[in-house]
Amino acid sequence: MVEPLFQIKVDCAYCENSFQTSRVRPSFKKATKTDTDFCIHYKETNPDYYVVRVCPFCGYASTENSSTRFTAEQRQALEERIVHNWSYKDYGTERSWEDAMYTYKLALVCAQLRNEKGRVIAGLLHHIAWLYRYKNDEPQEKRFLQFALDAYTSVLETESDELNNARLMYLIGELNRRMKHYNDAVKWFGRVINDKKIMDAGMIRASREQWIVTREDMLADKVELAELGSME
Repeated sequence: MVEPLFQIKVDCAYCENSFQTSRVRPSFKKATKTDTDFCIHYKETNPDYYVVRVCPFCGYASTENSSTRFTAEQRQALEERIVHNWSYKDYGTERSWEDAMYTYKLALVCAQLRNEKGRVIAGLLHHIAWLYRYKNDEPQEKRFLQFALDAYTSVLETESDELNNARLMYLIGELNRRMKHYNDAVKWFGRVINDKKIMDAGMIRASREQWIVTREDMLADKVELAELGSME
């Protein structure tokens, strides 16, 4: 019988030891729905649980998007905060929700200690919010959605040349909507809809749909629309 997980070999960027970590076989990635902020819900094994790779020897946690070079200061910060306090622990096999949450928060600390690119940190914060959503823990989900929103907004200001700006602006709009920052949400959706340089038809369509949803949310919550919210 085929198991949902298979193992891959990873070389730790910090201590250079090799270790095994798990991935979910494509045939077992059975989505039941996708939320409007791209969070995918799975029928059985959740691939999101296995995104973070944790070195069992030193505790350095990363993803495929993490950079692999360290400055001397970054190495020292990781040594003091992570490696010095680490006892051998293998996260390379099946993970519980608690294991997944621990690995993401460890990866977040490692990324912050390394001054990792903002988009990597924003993605980790957003994934942590999704993990709380899977558990229906709304207060913690909202807390990390706000962290992710702040981080994505900063990314747009500092890294926009390297990214799909339409997707990023849509996401900023949608997280604002979820946080009930409705006028900000309408503003960001409007930017995607009205910017003639944006050619991403999928994100334009999604922004139109969520602009309408936001207006419905505002009516339900009796919030007035500021003068910036037009949709052509």
